[in-house]
Amino acid sequence: MNRTAKALLLFSTALLSYADINAQDKRSLTLQEALELGIANSKNLKIDDAKIIEATAAIDEAKNRQLPDLKVSGSYLRLTNANINLKTGQQSSGGEGEAGASAAPKVNQAMYSMANFSLPLFAGGRIKYGIQSAKYLLEAAKLNAGSDKNEIAYNISQAYVNLFKASQVVRVLNENLVTSQKRDADFLNKENNGIIARNDRLKAQLQTSDIELQLLEAENNYNIANMNMNLLLGLPEQTIIEVDSSFINQQVDVKTFSDYQQQALQNRKDVQALGFQQRAAELATKSAKAENLPTLALTGGYVAADIPNFLTVTNAVNAGVGIQYNLANLWKSNAVLKQSRARETQLTASKELLMDGVKLEINRDYQNAFVAKKKIEVYEKSERQAEENYRITKNKFDNSLVTITELLDANVALLSTKINVLNAKADAALAYRKLLETTGVLYQ
Repeated sequence: MNRTAKALLLFSTALLSYADINAQDKRSLTLQEALELGIANSKNLKIDDAKIIEATAAIDEAKNRQLPDLKVSGSYLRLTNANINLKTGQQSSGGEGEAGASAAPKVNQAMYSMANFSLPLFAGGRIKYGIQSAKYLLEAAKLNAGSDKNEIAYNISQAYVNLFKASQVVRVLNENLVTSQKRDADFLNKENNGIIARNDRLKAQLQTSDIELQLLEAENNYNIANMNMNLLLGLPEQTIIEVDSSFINQQVDVKTFSDYQQQALQNRKDVQALGFQQRAAELATKSAKAENLPTLALTGGYVAADIPNFLTVTNAVNAGVGIQYNLANLWKSNAVLKQSRARETQLTASKELLMDGVKLEINRDYQNAFVAKKKIEVYEKSERQAEENYRITKNKFDNSLVTITELLDANVALLSTKINVLNAKADAALAYRKLLETTGVLYQ
């Protein structure tokens, strides 16, 4: 085998290996598959899951306040030589003065243990309000996660559409480049045969070079869009995603503007979350008012002590009912109550602003979806006109009735309309999905 043959064999082997590697990195995804993969790997949703766990723990914390407390403590103490003088009120019956008195015990250590039990019976409703408020905040956290999921689904859809548009531009430019290169070869033969001037052939080659530049830019845009998609879906950066164009032919459930608006008010998770936050704030206000009420608890305890040579206490059990009231509430301002009421006012205004924003968004996205659909009809009509114009211009050029410039202009116009039609269909599909996202039903 000669060197040339060996080189060709090595080159072919390397080319096949490269093709196999690329084939392994390619992954075909429909839009729905991309949504599921992106939702499963979303870092934002992992943060939302952690917030839900935190809100769930807050409920357990609130419930713990209605359970009894049982505290046990004990100590062992070493003491200095303490001076002990027992005032019993009894006089000595012994001899004169201090002679009859017994000697004071020497105390240099002490041990004691205590157990305290407390069960709240009445706390002004603070415990009940705290539990219910925590439940409302948990529901709000879940709804906020649902709202984020809906928004993330649209971001993935937008990235998918951008990748589709970029890939279609690359495909159209590649097809046009092949056609242009064939035309260059045909014009070169015609120039050699004296049929066309060299200047005309150079004009055609100039357009080919321009297509090559457009293709380089389109491939760069495609690579950027592909990288963005990989990051959103949690795929390896080298993965080449092959998009499925079937989403542009998705059946659109056409409704009236009022229907979409009503649907948004019923399904928007962020609106519902604010509603639960309002309920939690109302309960917080009630809990703040309860700070001015006394608390009542069932109490119990046990004490044991041993002071050698002096005192031993066992079986000292106590039980009863304790009441507690902070008299300082009579002259101190209830700042917590003021803060809670201010929070209620903020949430009420925030919900009103959000409702106004939802109506504006629905109106905007509804109009955009309508216009995007109409654009498809206009661009398809323009494409048919460009095809007919190119066909007529090509026939005239073949019969020397028009210049090469007119033919090239007709070709550019046809290329532009093909890209416009593809983009219009993709934009219409995305506009409809944006309307669904604003309505709150894109990903349920």
